[in-house]
Amino acid sequence: MHKTLFVSSAVAMAMMAASAQAQDSVFVGHLADMSGPTAFVGKVYADGVRDSLAYINANGGINGTQLEFETIDYAYKVPQAIASYKKWKSRKGMVAMQGWGTADTEALISFVAKDKIPVYSASYSGHLTDPMGKNPNTKKPAPYNFFYGASYSDSCRGLVQWAAEDWKSKGKSGKPKFTHIGANHPYPNAPKAACAAYATELGFEVQPPVVISMKPGDFKAQCLSLKSSGTNYGYIGNLGGSVLSLVKSCNTVGTDIQFMSNIWGGDRKVFEAAGEGIKDYIFPTMNPFWSDQVPGMKLVREVSKMSDPSGEQPRLHHYIRGVCSAFFMKEAMEWAKDNGGITGENIKKGMYVRENWVPQGLDGVCLAANWTNEDHRGVNQVNIYKGNYNNGDVQIERVSQMTLERRDDWLGF
Repeated sequence: MHKTLFVSSAVAMAMMAASAQAQDSVFVGHLADMSGPTAFVGKVYADGVRDSLAYINANGGINGTQLEFETIDYAYKVPQAIASYKKWKSRKGMVAMQGWGTADTEALISFVAKDKIPVYSASYSGHLTDPMGKNPNTKKPAPYNFFYGASYSDSCRGLVQWAAEDWKSKGKSGKPKFTHIGANHPYPNAPKAACAAYATELGFEVQPPVVISMKPGDFKAQCLSLKSSGTNYGYIGNLGGSVLSLVKSCNTVGTDIQFMSNIWGGDRKVFEAAGEGIKDYIFPTMNPFWSDQVPGMKLVREVSKMSDPSGEQPRLHHYIRGVCSAFFMKEAMEWAKDNGGITGENIKKGMYVRENWVPQGLDGVCLAANWTNEDHRGVNQVNIYKGNYNNGDVQIERVSQMTLERRDDWLGF
């Protein structure tokens, strides 16, 4: 009897596996901010994700399985993000999600962990990097959260490390002063404590944070505060119009400060809009630029043709990060299909099978990533660039490359 039961179970498992292998389509949800306060870059990143999903489908899908997907503009509103997630989960049988903001991604941590649905966000919050809750600084374990690139915390640490070297190279004495600048919101706040702690460790005198709205405004009062405090290096946690307003306001009141931004606060659009007001603006990237001659840019340009058949539209580096996010997910899905079927749990397992992982065809575009079931800090490299606007020309040059330690006390922080 035991033998008969064993055979029956084996047959049932084989049938389940065959069914999973034969999936015609799977559903992927896609949250995007196309009309809210982060739409300045949200549209760009969303285009990178959508074009990639369309390109994957047009080129065989996931080894024959098509990606059914829907983009919802949730306008950066957490309740709408949660409602969209629940709809996709209950009605569509979602197996993975491409997400966006920090507040909504962090709000969904417990949902996606319970439902075993991997989320590939465009939030690089360090809070999403501790899958097992090993660090006491971790708000919640985030076993199903992934993102491509260095965390906001590690990017800010890299910038502070650059600032310490810059201070010394200029022959300055005493302690340089560092200030965090941004809205009182989960996105700008994500790296605030971590970066301040590291700045203190490196010998900076950390000043009280300066709060500015995510929306454009008159920030002269905040710039005067930065001026009176003698801040030498200011980390900007906002993006888009808010950054432009800050730069212009500080130029107006004569604030002498070295601005450094997070990855969303520095790009060609910002420099073109700011014009001559932008000077030696420091920002991090995780990808080369559209015009860079690297092997993987050929694939990026083919992906771009999904929404721009002419191939003439230049894309910002935010778009390229969206491409990387989608293609890491694609290859994890391919592994899942070959190992039991494209389920959320199997996709998650697929994120751990490779070391120094670069998606096929994207060499030189996506940085090599390493995820483990105990550490979701996939990338710890930060490329640091300087942007200027001179006589109508945007000039961008790389000034440094920082590789951050994978310190235990930085996990989830």
